[in-house]
Amino acid sequence: MTYEEDRPGEETVRAAGCVLWRPAPTAPHGVELALVHRPKWSDWSHPKGKLKPGETAADAAVREVREETGMTCELGAELPTAHYRDAQGRPKEVRYWAAEALSGTFVPNSEVSHLRWLAPDAARRRLTRERDAELVTDLLAALTAWPH
Repeated sequence: MTYEEDRPGEETVRAAGCVLWRPAPTAPHGVELALVHRPKWSDWSHPKGKLKPGETAADAAVREVREETGMTCELGAELPTAHYRDAQGRPKEVRYWAAEALSGTFVPNSEVSHLRWLAPDAARRRLTRERDAELVTDLLAALTAWPH
């Protein structure tokens, strides 16, 4: 994928994250999604972060979920990759997975002040960015098709 106004020698920032879900039989679609509030950006998003040197995107996604939500998770289907420019104007690529929360406890930290479990429609409304809201639809489609 190329970015508008690519600059020669510009390196893409690589990141990974998850649309973290848990079973919720009484919720619409039978799931709730975890959203994190990041005070640095004053936004609600899915857990995600930059890859460390030598780290795979899948390993980074699992690590970021653990760091930002306190949850262990199991990766499911890969979801669409986001391409955009970050706050510093650099090209950024974020690979996402559907991930089922297995266990854990959220503790606020320097990156994430709040965690909310919401039904899919409420999650779409709470998410700050449209590209993150679109991932909710992608997750629901993946859960329908993914053998879990």
